[in-house]
Amino acid sequence: MNQGEFYAENQEFYQGGFYNPQFDGSQQYRANYGQDSFYQSNSDANSGVYQPNYQQYGYPDTMSQTYPNMSENYSSTSFEDEPPLLEELGINFDHIWEKTKSVLNPFKETDSHIMDDTDLAGPLVFCLAFGALLLLQGKVHFGYIYGFGALGCASMYGVLNLMSMTGVSAGCVVSILGYCLLPVVALSAITSVIKLQGLAAIFFSAVGIGWCSLSASKFFVSVLAMDSQQLLVAYPCALLYGVFTLLTVF
Repeated sequence: MNQGEFYAENQEFYQGGFYNPQFDGSQQYRANYGQDSFYQSNSDANSGVYQPNYQQYGYPDTMSQTYPNMSENYSSTSFEDEPPLLEELGINFDHIWEKTKSVLNPFKETDSHIMDDTDLAGPLVFCLAFGALLLLQGKVHFGYIYGFGALGCASMYGVLNLMSMTGVSAGCVVSILGYCLLPVVALSAITSVIKLQGLAAIFFSAVGIGWCSLSASKFFVSVLAMDSQQLLVAYPCALLYGVFTLLTVF
């Protein structure tokens, strides 16, 4: 069956207003419904381009009417409302500086809530700096640093949970021991410039160990409310920092 025969058989359907092959779509709609009812003229009347008038039939003609909350949802999730990257990673330089100042001044009273934010950014930086300063002396001790550090943190975690009534988290132990490593890092910076021997090495080693253990025990006693137990906590801390001092001086 060719196209003419198909149109002839369906002539009644086509002449009913649904379709007429002699006219294009815009002429058929204008003939049936009128030009102004379904099509509205563009601003350029000579262009012959017609825009559909959807509003007459109850349909929105803009994306803002179709999706009225689109702009509000987009503005609520804009990048301006996103928190900074360092805040998402849990790195707060103000808290790091406050903890560092508490380590540098072991005789200052420490706030009991100073370790509510148990970040590991500061301890990681101090450990890397310690290993880098030892590397300047020709000592490749990164494995010893992380090995003794992990063993010491695990041991202190067990001891403190036995001594404290409230218990302590592993993150808090790692954070405090890592921050209090700062005096040993300073000692390694001195030994990378000046070779310490004899009484000078013993003196600076004792000062570094005492400084680290005093700062760490002060943190633990303040955070865990372990009254009159600072000396008991300082002893295992001194053993741990003594190992790091041996790596530095000898």
